[in-house]
Amino acid sequence: MFFQKGDVIDYTNPGPTPIQYGDVVNLTTRIGVAGENIAVGATGSLHVAGVFELPAVNNTAFTVGQQLYWDPVAQNLTDVAQNNISAGWATEPKAQAVTTARVKIG
Repeated sequence: MFFQKGDVIDYTNPGPTPIQYGDVVNLTTRIGVAGENIAVGATGSLHVAGVFELPAVNNTAFTVGQQLYWDPVAQNLTDVAQNNISAGWATEPKAQAVTTARVKIG
């Protein structure tokens, strides 16, 4: 039985803080991006597929197709896998000093 398309899922915020629209949410082995504000204990939309522009390290260039990771401590994209969460792949080049990158999640 078909349930939903799957590019956006219902997500219940386990807390301890509210999730804001556009926040990156750690899903253990991948990330999602909040499609709305989600209060603690409430259910809201979470994008788990698509291309998003997110904060990125400003000391590394990315190439199209490069695997990217979310650093939950620094709250940005990086090309370093260790201790970070798989985010997806770069959809366009990023110059070394640029502080955002476009990533295809999902």
